[in-house]
Amino acid sequence: MIISFSIKNFRSIKNLITLSFEPENTKYLESSFIVQPKGAKFRLLKIGLILGANASGKTTILDALDSLRDLAINPLEKKSDLLEISPFLFDKQTPKENTFFSIDFFQNKKKFRYEVTFNNKAIHKEKLLFFNPNKAVVFSRVTNIKQQLSIIKFGSKIKISSKSKNALEANTLWNNTVLGGFIKTNIESPLLQDATSWFEDTLHPTIQPKTNLMGFIANKLEDGSIQKKSIVSVLKKADFNITDIKINTKDIPLNKELLEQLPIPDIEKQKLMKKGSVSAKELLFEHSVQDKQYELSYDDESAGTKRYFAFSGLIDLMVNNRIIVPIDELEASLHPDLLKHFLLTFLTNSRESQLIATTHFREFLLERDIFRNDCIWFTEKDIDGGSNLFSLADFDTSVIRDTSSIYNAYKIGKLGATPNLKGYYMESQ
Repeated sequence: MIISFSIKNFRSIKNLITLSFEPENTKYLESSFIVQPKGAKFRLLKIGLILGANASGKTTILDALDSLRDLAINPLEKKSDLLEISPFLFDKQTPKENTFFSIDFFQNKKKFRYEVTFNNKAIHKEKLLFFNPNKAVVFSRVTNIKQQLSIIKFGSKIKISSKSKNALEANTLWNNTVLGGFIKTNIESPLLQDATSWFEDTLHPTIQPKTNLMGFIANKLEDGSIQKKSIVSVLKKADFNITDIKINTKDIPLNKELLEQLPIPDIEKQKLMKKGSVSAKELLFEHSVQDKQYELSYDDESAGTKRYFAFSGLIDLMVNNRIIVPIDELEASLHPDLLKHFLLTFLTNSRESQLIATTHFREFLLERDIFRNDCIWFTEKDIDGGSNLFSLADFDTSVIRDTSSIYNAYKIGKLGATPNLKGYYMESQ
C-alpha cells in the first residue's frame, strides 16, 4: 500500500507536493475507509480522490506515479537512450534542475522509502530505505556523470557479496535505476525483490478514460484470476440486466492491411498469411429481457456498459488481491449513481487495496455520509503556473464545519481548485 508519494519538478509540478494516505485521528467511517496492513502499526486510507480545474495538475500526479513505476521496472537498454521526462517549463531555471520522486510504501510487512533524482539523461541519485522497525539503508546510489558510471553502496545490515554487487553495478547503467538493474541481474536480494515486486505487481499503470480493458479482463476471466460470477453479480446490482458473460474464440480472415497492423515479427506474419486467418477472442454479454435471453457482443454495448464491465473486473481484483489502481477521470462514461455504486462497492468489500482517482464530479462533496475529509484532495495552479496540492482536511473550522455544505463552499470558490472563468461574450473580429 502507498503511505505517501512526493513529486518535484515534473511537468506542471514545480515545487514539492505530497499525496498522503495517512488518515486523520478520527474514527468516522473507519470500517470502510481505513485499513491497518498486516504487520503494520499504522492505519492507511484505501482511497484518494483528486478534484480540480482542467490543467490544474490532477493527471500529472498519476503520470508521475506511472513514470516512477517505469523507472523501477522498465530499464533502458543503452546508455544513449533518453528517459521520457519533462520538467517544469514555466520559468528559465527549473527546467535545468533535476526531477525528484519519493514514495513510502508497505510491502511484505515492511515499510520502504524509495527516492530518486534524475533528468532525461541520467539517474543522479537514488536511495532505498526500510523500517523494521528502525530505519536502515538498503542501498544508496550516486552517478559519476562525466564517466557515466553508477556507484552503489549497500547498508551495513544488508548482506550481499562483492561479486553480486559488481554484477548489479555493471547492469545499472547511468540512465537505469538500481531497481531496474536488479531486474536484469541474476543475483539474490530479498529486500530488492520486495521493492521491485511491489512496483511490478502491486502498483498498476493508470487507467485512462479511453483505456480498453476488455482484453485484460477477458484474460483474467479465462485464467481464473477474476471470477465471472463476481462480475455478473456486480453488473446485476448495477441494473444492467446482464445475466451471463461468455468468451468465444473465432477465426478472422486475414488481408495485408490487417496483417500489417499486428505487432508481431515478420516471420510470424508470414505464417499467419499462409494460414489465412488469425484466432481472436469475442466477448459476449447475455441480457435477460422479459424472461428471454439475448446475446450482444462487447462492441455492441454502450460506452458505459464497457466501462462498468471493466470496473466490475477491477473490483474483483481489488477485493481478492493487494493492489493499487490509479484511474484518471473516474466518472468518464458513467452515470453518477453508477459512480457512487462503484466506490461504495470497493470501500465496503476491499481489505488491502487502494484506489487513486481524479475526477471533476464535485457532487461527491454533497455526500458527507459517504466520504471523509482526508480522502479528498484538490489541485490548483499557483501564480507561477505550478500545480499545488492540498487536502480538504487541511481546512480548519473557520472555513468548514461538520455541518457545512462542502459542495457549496467548493462551488463558490471558498476552497479554491476551481477554474477562474471570465465573461461569455466573444470579441468581435
